[in-house]
Amino acid sequence: MPADMSDAALLRPLADRLRPRRLDQFVGQAHLLAAGKPLRVAIERGQPHSMVLWGPPGTGKTTLAEVLAGACQAEFIRLSAVMAGVREVRAAVERAQQLWRDQQRRTVLFVDEVHRFNKAQQDAFLPYVEDGTLTFIGATTENPSFALNNALLSRLRVYVLTSLDVPAIEHVLERALRDPEHGLGGRWPLAEESRRRLAQAADGDARRALIWLELAAELVEAQGGALEDALAAVMNDGGGRRFDRGGDLFYDQISALHKAVRGSSPDAALYWLARMLDGGCDPLYIARRVARMASEDIGNADPRALPLALSAWEAQERLGSPEGELAMAQAIVYLAVAPKSNAVYTAFGAARRDVERCGSLEVPPHIRNAPTALAKKLGHGEGYRYAHDEPNAYAAGECYFPEALKDARYYQPTANGLEGRIGEKLQRLRELDRNSTRQRYR
Repeated sequence: MPADMSDAALLRPLADRLRPRRLDQFVGQAHLLAAGKPLRVAIERGQPHSMVLWGPPGTGKTTLAEVLAGACQAEFIRLSAVMAGVREVRAAVERAQQLWRDQQRRTVLFVDEVHRFNKAQQDAFLPYVEDGTLTFIGATTENPSFALNNALLSRLRVYVLTSLDVPAIEHVLERALRDPEHGLGGRWPLAEESRRRLAQAADGDARRALIWLELAAELVEAQGGALEDALAAVMNDGGGRRFDRGGDLFYDQISALHKAVRGSSPDAALYWLARMLDGGCDPLYIARRVARMASEDIGNADPRALPLALSAWEAQERLGSPEGELAMAQAIVYLAVAPKSNAVYTAFGAARRDVERCGSLEVPPHIRNAPTALAKKLGHGEGYRYAHDEPNAYAAGECYFPEALKDARYYQPTANGLEGRIGEKLQRLRELDRNSTRQRYR
């Protein structure tokens, strides 16, 4: 590390020491910070507004909040939703009120991981965001629509930060290597190709790249050798693509897998399967979702899809990884290329809505069970037509619904795959119903 750095500075991680202090030092997020963009204009004019910064780790949420506070010459108070509670929020509010009363100075209250605050904690901000006592900036990796109260969210602007591209991370690394005050001060060279590999491995997270670089530099300082070799060792221990188990990225990726299967794209489906497994997703969770896909999106167009999905699930349970993963890949490819139908999914949804709408309709007497003499005396089973005694084993004109729903039709087969033949059969049976002289309900 640079010899002229103070002991206090040495305690700060490289990523923190290199944190930009001015807008012109900020890397990435051009869609928000390019010339003329509303957020950049607000910062340049010193006119902050309350907001939520939503994006993956290492994209500059905290840094952007600090830059905004500095540009507006505002007091910057940082809270972590993991550690802070209502008491800390109230203390921050009191500090903001005092600063405005004594110095007419604004306060920016930055809450990291704001999605971890409960409803009461979020509500504590409302009056002070409303009256301008403080400028509230929340940072989250979770979808604000799900993570924040509507009352708070309605008072904030949401800005989406994206993962940094490779050139942006390379730029950050170049500064870290050369900066004599806050970086490594040019003590160790790093070839351009090595910087590119490091930037690629960071997977859009600049902080991750800087952590690896700092660990490698410490290793070289302690043991000697080349920075490239140290980086290779560090990255081998801490590699892997980003995968936020249970967070937005998790659900985005499983959504991508499901939609690729639904869209009959086996190649994209395999890619998202590989991404999720690479990131550490539980294979059994994927197997469960694949079984769901088989019923929701293939259904009776190819009834073999569900048994195959269940077989892949069983293979994963019995064999574990990596052997079981190939069975899942096989099932996913089959589902992707299979004929598609959501007719059963749609029909079941319609049936459930009728249950909610109509309440507890009585079972018609003719299809009630009649195991006892009393039941028979009450008319249970009276007039029931045993289908196997009818021509072609079908009781034409019979109805198995409550009378209030006698004309209900939920299942509308598609013409795809086997379901086309199912549809043809149902058409024939309904024609028999229409022409029958024995109608259950007139």
